[in-house]
Amino acid sequence: MVAPIQLGIVGFNEGNGHPFSFSAIINGFDPEGMKASGWDVIYNYLKTRHASEFGFDSVHVSHAWTQDAALTEKLVKASKIPNLVVDLADMIDAVDGVIIARDDYETHYPLAKDFLEQGKFVFIDKPLSLEVSELQFFRPYLEEGKLMSCAGARYARELDEIRGHLDAFGDIKLIRGTVINGMEKYGIHMLDGVLGVTGFHARSVSCVQGKHTSVRIRNNDDSLLFIDALGNSAKTLALDFWSDTKRFHAELNDNFSMFRRLLGDFVGMIRSREPPIDPDLVLNSMKVLIAAQRSLTEEREVDIDDISI
Repeated sequence: MVAPIQLGIVGFNEGNGHPFSFSAIINGFDPEGMKASGWDVIYNYLKTRHASEFGFDSVHVSHAWTQDAALTEKLVKASKIPNLVVDLADMIDAVDGVIIARDDYETHYPLAKDFLEQGKFVFIDKPLSLEVSELQFFRPYLEEGKLMSCAGARYARELDEIRGHLDAFGDIKLIRGTVINGMEKYGIHMLDGVLGVTGFHARSVSCVQGKHTSVRIRNNDDSLLFIDALGNSAKTLALDFWSDTKRFHAELNDNFSMFRRLLGDFVGMIRSREPPIDPDLVLNSMKVLIAAQRSLTEEREVDIDDISI
């Protein structure tokens, strides 16, 4: 019998349904409540899954807080969460850890700080932060296995084939990721998907701004990674890998599986006190995003080594 884990779900921002999906994957969901939540995409993929695919042994989302009480009411009903919290500070002593389910990085540090300093386990939605001072604060918690942060694409089922047989794939020459929306929020899906397969080898970053944002990442071995963030476009979450002999293509569509795997690693971190992702890999992925920001602003190629965390 493993020790029970009580989790809190924290926050909401426009366009991000992770508070609903993450909570439902852990707790199960109320069909009428989820249908009424307005998150049709989430409801439609949840209802196709078997009951055995939900939940983790002795883990429960027991508390929820968002900045909007009416929205929190929808969340607790949809994802079977027993406690609605009005004052976020009241959650700290009631839970073992929290999931900060906002993908606007500017909110992550203020929401996470008190929980981390009080010894709670924290998962922070992607991207962790693009502020160097905040990343310096987060670093020891990543290293101690108290903090986890990544994009769901790192765990995409559709990448299992190349992830498991990378040695046989050949000498990689080019990787290209294509995604909707902006680079800051959605480029990290492509970056984490790639780094979950190949690790980190980036040397410099340069950006071109046209009708969309295109980011070129030059690796230490002179292979190139391109990430194209299309802004408003048809739904796209695609990765392509080319080697000297092979090509691999994946469309990342199975949100449920990637989120369940992600949450499983967060639960595993709580139980093992070991970081599930190399902390340097997490921080290096943030360096790439920071370098991309600088490249766009300053219209130049930015060396990764110029960014110190």
